[in-house]
Amino acid sequence: MIAVLVVVGAIGWLTWTAVDQNKEYYVTIGELNGMGGKAYSKHLRVAGNVKPGSIERSGPNATFVLLEQGRTLKVSYQAAEPPPDTFKDDAQALAVGTYGRDGVFHATQLQAKCASKYAPAKPGATPAGNGEAMGGNNTAMLQPVK
Repeated sequence: MIAVLVVVGAIGWLTWTAVDQNKEYYVTIGELNGMGGKAYSKHLRVAGNVKPGSIERSGPNATFVLLEQGRTLKVSYQAAEPPPDTFKDDAQALAVGTYGRDGVFHATQLQAKCASKYAPAKPGATPAGNGEAMGGNNTAMLQPVK
């Protein structure tokens, strides 16, 4: 009976520590700055817009600055994969990693979307993919199959 309790206790403790170490907390740049020493020991996600002219690439790695409501955060991205194609000036970016005591966010994952690519269509504009972009009338595609 005691051996079973020891095994169950050990499994519970290992599960708890593994889950605690793999948590990712989403914080804004303002919240990150207000976390104090707690920021250095947690795995974090931080989002913002890429400051124009701040991207410096070196192979698959990059350094850049995120902007969020007037606040800035320097980010160092180091991974085996290069940043996504949508990672450009003014793009919305999400960096996943840890905050260093050097004041730099060290990202191991990076997601980005181009703000202009996902902007709403202008009033009266024809959405892409409705047949006009393919060169004209595509009514044959709309006829029922017999």
